[in-house]
Amino acid sequence: MRKFIVIFIFLSTQGMAQHGTIKFLALGDSYTIGESVAVNERWPVQLAHALRAKGIDCSEPQIVATTGWRTDDLKHAIEKARLKPEYTLVSLLIGVNNYYQGKSAESYAPEFEELLRTAIALAQGDKSRVFVVSIPDYGYTPFGKEKQNVISTGIDAYNAINKSVAQKLGVKYIYITDISRKGLTDHDLVATDGLHPSGKMYRAWVERMLGVIR
Repeated sequence: MRKFIVIFIFLSTQGMAQHGTIKFLALGDSYTIGESVAVNERWPVQLAHALRAKGIDCSEPQIVATTGWRTDDLKHAIEKARLKPEYTLVSLLIGVNNYYQGKSAESYAPEFEELLRTAIALAQGDKSRVFVVSIPDYGYTPFGKEKQNVISTGIDAYNAINKSVAQKLGVKYIYITDISRKGLTDHDLVATDGLHPSGKMYRAWVERMLGVIR
């Protein structure tokens, strides 16, 4: 019974019955590709492993993400990859570089919405198979701590936008920013580069995701 509850919330039981193995596409930037951590510590890889541990057949995730990408970079990469609408699980986490590179929140909103609509299309038009992950707060890292207040305010503004867009389109929203804000008190949550999440933090994200799934 528990297995079917998980499937229903994230993907829908009918969709899984039709498609069998979950085909997982993860869209994003450094946080999705797992900058400075081993491949098996990336959160999409950990999530796929956690689903399999629950008896759910999930493929290794296909990741379209690169460190430094903004929303426009991700859009161009998706177009170049010529992805087909064949996925049964699609995640979207993007925006920190829009903020870091000085792009406006006003320009982020329509670009993020376009990407989320693309994610839904890649999930065969089924929004129940798509989820948005909030942007973590790098102000709570050794790299960003001197400007923590400014960074946190900016990240909050961007997350207000991506949450609003997710709600508008009826897509599941998973908030992990509070976990990232433990980075200055639990140094093991930050990777050795002093900026990106560690495998331990990504594991905490996955636990949050599984909690939302239940």
